[in-house]
Amino acid sequence: MIWQRQPDLEQLNSSGKNSIVELLDIRFEAVDEQSITASMPVDSRTHQPYGLLHGGASVVLAETLGSMASHYCIDPGHFYCVGLEVNANHLRGLRSGRVTAVCRPVHLGRSTHVWDIRLSGEDGKASCISRLTVAVVPLGADRPGQ
Repeated sequence: MIWQRQPDLEQLNSSGKNSIVELLDIRFEAVDEQSITASMPVDSRTHQPYGLLHGGASVVLAETLGSMASHYCIDPGHFYCVGLEVNANHLRGLRSGRVTAVCRPVHLGRSTHVWDIRLSGEDGKASCISRLTVAVVPLGADRPGQ
């Protein structure tokens, strides 16, 4: 198991209140020993002007998953995690339904985590492949929010 603390779906879903996670209705759906799964609607909140899922919305879903996954792989009493780099290859357009993303680790080091996030439509076909690199930063006076 990769988790320092077992992720709890209720806790994951409540953590997005008053943020883009709530605005886009991102819902965490499953956790196992190596991955976290979440989904997001493909509708007017996540469309680009031509009625397709916006690539930026796909990246928000991917980064949300990877960031939360990293949070559960560290000791929050000593570290916090911040996104360092994200990329995405958009493979197929989606117009409706829900897009589901599965996040799995590529590398879990002391100072960086790298995540592979695969998005697919309701038909199970891949729509986007994303990679997120997260910096694992020791707590200090420069911690956001302190």
